[in-house]
Amino acid sequence: MIRDFQMADLFTLANGFGGMASVLCSMRYVADREPSALLAAFALLPVSLVCDVLDGRIARWQKRASLLGQELDSLADAVSFGVAPAALAFALGMRGGWDGAALVYFVGCGISRLARYNATAATLSDDSGKVRYFEGTPIPSSLLLVIALAVFARTGRIHEQLPLGALTLGPFVLHPLSLIFVLSGSAMISKTLRIPKP
Repeated sequence: MIRDFQMADLFTLANGFGGMASVLCSMRYVADREPSALLAAFALLPVSLVCDVLDGRIARWQKRASLLGQELDSLADAVSFGVAPAALAFALGMRGGWDGAALVYFVGCGISRLARYNATAATLSDDSGKVRYFEGTPIPSSLLLVIALAVFARTGRIHEQLPLGALTLGPFVLHPLSLIFVLSGSAMISKTLRIPKP
């Protein structure tokens, strides 16, 4: 299988590796509150974004886009821009039962959005094969949430000091801040929201 990889696929794998490394760093931070682990968890995601941008450019430059590369890209994006931001939110204190439901919903929306893109890319593309617009926000837009979390971490607004506090609703706790993940996920699966693709 490795022999079938193109140069662009190596950048796609680097994207996924960065995302998974971020998840592990978030887990390390949960385990021992090591500040360097949290810093690494944040820092790895922009690296994943750079690799995500480069893989598409390299594939177009070499004119070697493949179905394998497309599927690989979606799987890497699901980890880096779906699972990793959710893991960061959990690590920073969104650990209530309703928070967990919000984060699972967010990741589910990201996976669904990527699957829809793969299934509809051919019908949405122009004569050159380039997709004209995104239906729903692209999953890397979750880095806006990561930036917000980084600001909260930098200013000490994490754990018990999360903005908007915490509510007990029934048997579970909800940090209202986790609802931004619900909004982001819902925007990803929107059918009416169309964003021109650069």
